[in-house]
Amino acid sequence: MKRGSSTSSKVEPFVLPNRLTLLQIFMVVMLLYLLFMSFEIPLAFRAENGVVFLTDALPMPMPLMLEESRNSVKIRAPTGLKLEKVSTLRFNESFTEGSELHKVARHAWVAGEKLWGEVESGKVKSFAKIKVKNGSDSCPNSVSVAGTEFRDKGVLVLPCGLTLWSHVTVVGTPRWAHAESDPKIAVVRDGGEAVMVSQFMMELQGLKAVDKEEPPRILHFNPRLRGDWSGKPVIEQNTCYRMQWGSAIRCDGWKSRADEETVDGHVKCEKWIRDDNNHSEEWKATWWLNRLIGRKKKMMVDWPYPFAEGKLFVLTISAGLEGYHVSVDGRHVTSFPYRTGFALEDATGLSINGDVDVHSIFAASLPTSHPSFAPQMHLELLPQWKAPPLQNVNVELFIGILSAGNHFAERMAVRKSWMQHKLIQSSRVVARFFVALHARKDINVDIKKEAEYFGDIIIVPYMDHYDLVVLKTIAICEYGIRTMTSKYIMKCDDDTFVRVDSILNEARQVRSRSLYMGNMNYHHRPLRHGKWAVTYEEWVEEEYPIYANGPGYIVSADIAQFIVSEFEKRKLKLFKMEDVSMGMWVEHFNSTRPVEYMHNLKFCQFGCIEEYYTAHYQSPRQMTCMWEKLQHQGKSLCCNMR
Repeated sequence: MKRGSSTSSKVEPFVLPNRLTLLQIFMVVMLLYLLFMSFEIPLAFRAENGVVFLTDALPMPMPLMLEESRNSVKIRAPTGLKLEKVSTLRFNESFTEGSELHKVARHAWVAGEKLWGEVESGKVKSFAKIKVKNGSDSCPNSVSVAGTEFRDKGVLVLPCGLTLWSHVTVVGTPRWAHAESDPKIAVVRDGGEAVMVSQFMMELQGLKAVDKEEPPRILHFNPRLRGDWSGKPVIEQNTCYRMQWGSAIRCDGWKSRADEETVDGHVKCEKWIRDDNNHSEEWKATWWLNRLIGRKKKMMVDWPYPFAEGKLFVLTISAGLEGYHVSVDGRHVTSFPYRTGFALEDATGLSINGDVDVHSIFAASLPTSHPSFAPQMHLELLPQWKAPPLQNVNVELFIGILSAGNHFAERMAVRKSWMQHKLIQSSRVVARFFVALHARKDINVDIKKEAEYFGDIIIVPYMDHYDLVVLKTIAICEYGIRTMTSKYIMKCDDDTFVRVDSILNEARQVRSRSLYMGNMNYHHRPLRHGKWAVTYEEWVEEEYPIYANGPGYIVSADIAQFIVSEFEKRKLKLFKMEDVSMGMWVEHFNSTRPVEYMHNLKFCQFGCIEEYYTAHYQSPRQMTCMWEKLQHQGKSLCCNMR
């Protein structure tokens, strides 16, 4: 009995625990759970004033969480975190020992820090507030320059751009033709005879937005007296937007068709005498009929080509309601409709080069207020365009939009169009502009004000440079994983229209953990000659890796985290073409962990196609038009207006 009672007393505590023991076990389990949640789940937060910037105060997120966990856990915004105003991406001294691109980046970073420091300290004021003594803006109503002075400067500055009915008059003389050695032109002539060329280019140019990027050509007027591939004198007109040429209007001596649209009532191309039409094909076709019915001979006036070698001309460009009009020696020659969303005040310079001697230039009826976007910004400062406050939900897709300091019109078009999508308004998708600093200090002041009001701009503190777009892409990856803890990160441009729901649905179909989605390029080879040439020092391989076109592509969070980690370890290879760089980084990531490459032509590289996912090179007017069609017609249709 004693042995039995002794055995019973030993087993009883494990079989029948009391209430106090159960409570202690439960408290220990809850404590372990809270500790696990605190250290494993990355923090998401929102700024109280609506302006969010990159910060290094956050921990690195864990690798991609399971979809079920992301849908079930609600992340609360922590309090007490100090938010930085600029990106935490930094270049230390070791980067100066790298490639030429690293040195350019280092220089841009040092210059950017100085500029941003001046803006933060309040030493720079907006240009819109700078007045001359009499209280008016410092822009004259007319500008004139002699030929000798113009040759020294190369560009006539139009301080406040143009306005309706502004006009610029150029007096010059085309030079005599010379032998052309350029193989692109000489190839049109067979045999050993030299090609004789006489042509000049007159351009209305805009402000250069990014260092090393060519300024936009708002109007490119190119008379080719001799040397055109057709062998006939022609006039070609075009625009160049972000170093991409549009569709040219070519006037070759035939009058525009009767059914073709006019510009302020003027035809795009007037007729002039051609040596192959024998005074008009129409006249030859009706000559016998006129003789038969006894109709009196109609007096015909044929005009020669408006420019001749060694002959003085007076050319005037005037700004109308619908486009630019060009007249030579008092006669209308061509009209060019406005394109690409440029405003008249954007034409802040006139350049002339080629086979011409300029004697004088006179611009009149010019606006007297500066083309700063501050007045327009004041009109657009409406609460409905502010970034919506971040809700306590998980962000599935973060969209980083590359923009330049003076692209206010493009940003407003995005805010008014696809950034109004319900997925963005509900914070399931978050979109932010990434802007570097501008060479004009007053523009940086306006960028800061715009960021503080709209709450959707991330300032990357380096001097904007065409070859350093890749740094903005790294900043997008950092923001997407550390601030948004997003599942997918997308990069696009501020002239790209994005169908948010279609892109997110496409990404959701992929079951792979690592994703790289866009319009993929396979077996592309670097150009070794011309404007887009890449040297062997920059890229030694004969082919680029598989890469998605830059206007719009998506990577998963684990790829973005790898990119940021390699950058911070100073192991990330940088290349001036940011889309090729992303392909290179993904290829490196793919060597150890499998990546699913998804190619889709609906990520449209040049322009727009129906049923698009993204549409590139869209002007502000096209952006709002496409959004209206999506809203009212429920269809992804293009707007081809220029």
